[in-house]
Amino acid sequence: MKENKIRIKIKRLNPDYNDIPIPAYATEGSSGLDVRAAVSEDIILKPGSFHLIPTNFSVEIPKGFEIEVRPRSGLAAKSGIGILNSPGTIDSDYRGEVKIILFNFGKADFKISKGDRIAQMVLSKVYSADLIETESLEESKRGSGGFGHTGKG
Repeated sequence: MKENKIRIKIKRLNPDYNDIPIPAYATEGSSGLDVRAAVSEDIILKPGSFHLIPTNFSVEIPKGFEIEVRPRSGLAAKSGIGILNSPGTIDSDYRGEVKIILFNFGKADFKISKGDRIAQMVLSKVYSADLIETESLEESKRGSGGFGHTGKG
C-alpha cells in the first residue's frame, strides 16, 4: 500500500533547545506526532490551572491543510492533563511558534520538564466553505432541536 505523505517544513527557533527532538510519530501506525515541551525550568501545573507551553518550533503547512493539536491520551488518563482549546488549530498561514495550552483537570500538581511529551499534532485536510445567504432552509426531521433534545444524556 502506498503511503500518503505531505511535506511540512519545520523550523527550530532557539538553539538552546536543539537537544529536544522535533515532533515525531511514536509508532508506524500513529496518526499524531508527539510534541515536546521546550522549557528552561520545570513548570508546576496546579489543579484547575493552565499554562502556555513553548515548543521551540514553527511550521509551514501547505494551503488546504491544518494541524490539529490534541491531548495525549496517557497524560489524560493518568494525570488529568488536557489541552484547554482542544483540538487547537494551526492554520496554514501561521508562522509563529507552536505553543500548547495545557490544563490540569486532575487533583494533583503536574510537573512539566524540558523535553516532556505534552501533546500530539495531526495533519488534516481543510475544505473552505462558500456561504450562500438565504431567507429559508430545507426542513429536516430534527429541525432546531439541540442540546439534549433527544432526552438522552
